Amino acid sequence: MPDTRIILSATWVVVTLIFLYGDVLRIYHGGEKAKALADMQLNQFVWLGIAILMLTPILMVFLTLVLPQSVSRWANIIVGTFFFLFNLVGLPTYPPLFDKFLLAVSMGFNGVTIWYAWNWS
Repeated sequence: MPDTRIILSATWVVVTLIFLYGDVLRIYHGGEKAKALADMQLNQFVWLGIAILMLTPILMVFLTLVLPQSVSRWANIIVGTFFFLFNLVGLPTYPPLFDKFLLAVSMGFNGVTIWYAWNWS
């Protein structure tokens, strides 16, 4: 059985790739979300917030491997719970079925992350 750190890092890789894949599909789909975002005049602080939000799962891949076990465990539980709830709240705002499907899958991986971190001894 692989080390828990490897499993947790792998779940964050999967979540990151799901987010990226969803963004690519959304661009090609040209749906309402993409059009609304393109039409918005967002300031640099909003874009910075979006960048930090999307960088977090990428950083979790690394942090899970290098932080002490107790810190890594709680970081995975907290960040996994945050993204689960963030996507749960956002789920109804994405009309295309592919978006709903990808968000549901990413939430499933967030659940796996939380479960592994919670049971990490």
